[in-house]
Parts: sequence; C-alpha cells; structure tokens
Amino acid sequence: MSPDIHDLAGRPVVVGAGIAGLMTALMLAPMPVLLLSAGPLGGSSSSELAQGGMAAAVGADDSPELHLADTLAAGDGHGDAGMAKRIVEAAPAAVERLAVLGARFDRTAEGALRLGLEAAHSRRRIVHAAGDATGRELVHALTAAVRRTSSITVIEGVEARRLLVDDNAVIGLLAGGPVGSTTIATRRVVLATGGIGGLFLDTTNPLGSIGQGLALAARAGAELADLEFVQFHPTALAGTARPMPLVSEAVRGEGAVLIDEHGRRFLAGTPGAELASRDVVARGVWHHLAAGHRVFLDARQCLGARFAERFPAVTALGRRAGIDPVSEPIPVRPAAHYHMGGVAVDAQGRSSVDGLWACGEVACTGLHGANRLASNSLTEAVVSTAWVAESVAATSAGRSRRLFSAILPPRPDAARVRPIVSRALGVVRDGQALQEAAATLLPVAAAHDVASDPALVAMMIAVAALRRKESRGAHYRSDFPERGAVSRPSRLTLKQALETAAALAEAATPLVRSA
Repeated sequence: MSPDIHDLAGRPVVVGAGIAGLMTALMLAPMPVLLLSAGPLGGSSSSELAQGGMAAAVGADDSPELHLADTLAAGDGHGDAGMAKRIVEAAPAAVERLAVLGARFDRTAEGALRLGLEAAHSRRRIVHAAGDATGRELVHALTAAVRRTSSITVIEGVEARRLLVDDNAVIGLLAGGPVGSTTIATRRVVLATGGIGGLFLDTTNPLGSIGQGLALAARAGAELADLEFVQFHPTALAGTARPMPLVSEAVRGEGAVLIDEHGRRFLAGTPGAELASRDVVARGVWHHLAAGHRVFLDARQCLGARFAERFPAVTALGRRAGIDPVSEPIPVRPAAHYHMGGVAVDAQGRSSVDGLWACGEVACTGLHGANRLASNSLTEAVVSTAWVAESVAATSAGRSRRLFSAILPPRPDAARVRPIVSRALGVVRDGQALQEAAATLLPVAAAHDVASDPALVAMMIAVAALRRKESRGAHYRSDFPERGAVSRPSRLTLKQALETAAALAEAATPLVRSA
C-alpha cells in the first residue's frame, strides 16, 4: 500500500513487521495504526526463520510453575522473576489467540497439540507449526490477518532512520524509502525491529538484523539493558551460506547427539549433555572447534529415516548444502542467534522516553535473564504485545507538533563492523579485545555514514560487556571466568557509552604513540 503518510499523522506507528510488530498492530485494532515494514510484508523478518516453536505449559504433566523454574534456571540468576511469572502464565492463552488468528499448530490424531522437547526444558511444552517451520507459519497467518484488518495501514519498503524527540518525548519519526525521506508526526511509536545477529559474521539472523531499533532508541536518549548478553545457537549448519541455516534445538530434543570427527560424543560428561542450556552447549562446541576438531550433530540413530518427516525444513537445508541428515551427521558451529538485551522496558513495554514502547527481541523485559530458554522468544513476543497495545491505546495522541527538519541518515550497512564485533564479542570474550573494540568503534559511530548506527550499537554492547566483570549465562569472559555471587543490573545510555569509549580511546593513544 502507498497512502499519503502525511494524512496519517497522530496514529500510533509500529516499526517492524515480524511477529511482534504484526501482533501489536492486530492487538491495537480497531484503533487506526500505521505499520512500517522495511521489506515486503511477511518476507523480511527473523521471525520467519524460527524453526522452534512457542513454549507454553499446556501438557497434562506440565504447569506454569515448572515453566517458570526452567526459565529462571536458564537465565542464570539474572532474570526478572515477576515478569517471567507473568509471561509464562499468559502463554497458554497466547497459543489459543494465535489459533483464532489462523495459525495452524501441529496436532495429534486426537486433535491435541503435539508438544516437542527442547534443551533445558523439564517437560515437553514446545508448540510447533508445520513441523520445523513455526516462524514461517505464524508470520503467514498474522500477515493474512493484518491484510484483513482495515484499521491497519501498512507501508512497505520504508525504514525508520531516526526518532524525533523533544523534552524526552517522541514527537515523530524520520523514515526513508525508495522515494526519499519523510517525517511522520506521532507521539506513540512501538519498536518491534528484531535483533542484532547481522552484526556478526556467523549468524542465523537475516543480515539486515543489525540492531537498528537499538540505534533509534539510543539516539533518542532511551536507556538500554543487558546488552552484553548475546545468545549463540550451538548448532548452525557450518558452511558458506549467510545467514547460516539453523539446525533446530528440537533435533537434539529428539535424541540427536554432538560428535567430533572421531565419532566421540564430547559433551557426554557435561551435566545435561546436548540438552544443557544453550550457553553451555555453545561454549562446549566452541572450545572443541578451537582445539582443532570438527563438530557434527548426529541424528542417525534416534531418527534415521524419520528425520525428513519430522524436520522437513532442516532436511531441505542440509540437502541444499550437499548433506543428507537421514544418513549423514550434520556439520555445525555456533552462530549469533538472539539478543537477550534491548531497550529497557517496564511491564507495559514502555521505555524511559515518553511515547516510546518496545516489544519482541528489541526489548529487554527481563524474561530471559542472562540466557534465553529455547522457544521462549516467540512466547514473549506474542504475550507482551497485548500489554503494549493496551498501554498505547490508553495513551493520548496529544496535539500535533510542528516537526523540525532533519537530514535523513544513510541506510545502515554493517559490513565494516562485522569483523570487529565477531573478534571481540563472540562466544568467549576478554577485556583487552573488548577495550580495543570499543575504542575502534567510537569514531565509526560518530562519522555519520552507513556504518555509524551498527557501530554505535556494537560499541554499546562492548562497553556493557566490559562493565560485567564476571561470566554469567551467554556472557563469558576468559579473564573473569567465575560467576559473581550476585548478578547486578546492567543499564546503559548512549551518553554513558560514549564517555566510556572516549576514555578507552584516550588511554590507548599514548600506547599507540610510544609504539
């Protein structure tokens, strides 16, 4: 659709059209809302690539209390127990809500939901759709629902480049697209822009997932939280394809094991083995690769000929890479997959800037703590959008403001940043590499070119990682390998990050001169 954006002033604007953005727009109906999609609707988000499902305590042997315990255990002492309780208790109803909207979940012959098991879950509670293509099915269903909803105006091919803020309150946004720049007057913006995986060379995310929502929020003055916690999926299909195809957690849930080139199951002595939390498995795989081994996921014994039926998407991805998972072990390696950090939000998804909300991966609700429990991300996205929509709807549109002129920043490109990020912010980190990364990224972030926004986000992550002098969950520092007795909060503004990075750059200058 290509309506005149100037006729839509005052409406809430949802930035991003993955599951979180689509659900927010639907939950706001019948209130008129503008939905900005950087690409074709239903065809450009990380949500589509989700092979896992939604975690919800719907089994006869399960309960929200068990789901909560697993979530907090995976979060490694850093999760918000109150928020986690609220989300897991709302999860079963969220599954029903999606079914009403048209999502076709996998069911048994008797009509009950077919439940899968994934790492660090104590029960089978993963609700899937289309086998291992849950994300694609949900995006398809929600896109169709959005198209049917007359109160939602969709603008495709348009990206938000800057939020316009006055006195710590949103008054509009600056967007860019094929026909140039435009400003949209609004006092209500919801960020649903996804994650940061595209900042890394090895990632399962679309390469355009480079933290643009975090850059928007940070430049607007919003507080960000838990930026140092980046989850690496332990079993991305090793190869040259980018994004890296994901070999779902559910494959290990069905009994697949990790072996090396000698056929040795090298995680057998680790508590939980292949079904330990993702941070533990990812580090185990990383260390084995660093020691010179190759790593494979072997499903021949547990699934064999049934692999293609249970995991059709993984089968197709493997065969395109010349591997038949039915009869061959799958070469794997860790890849950046999910960001537990994000825009710091309250229970209604409100940020520290008036009129700015966030939901989905770009937000930090506290659910995931230091390490996300498998399949809790779709659950969080669907559940939290209802609370965000309720808060947005209860907030006055206010009077239209005359927007000041602003120069449209160039479309961001992370190519220059990826090698720096991948060296310093990977599975295993150390203080010296983090300091060098923060100092190196500072001038790039300040340059106002295509790499500036990705560099700004990466610099803030490096500063947050430097501040956390311990190893916890997905954040592992070889120079501080022990877990602290108490996990401290991690909050950061752009101003604080710039000051820290500038101090690091200044401290490094004499060393450079003396060399």
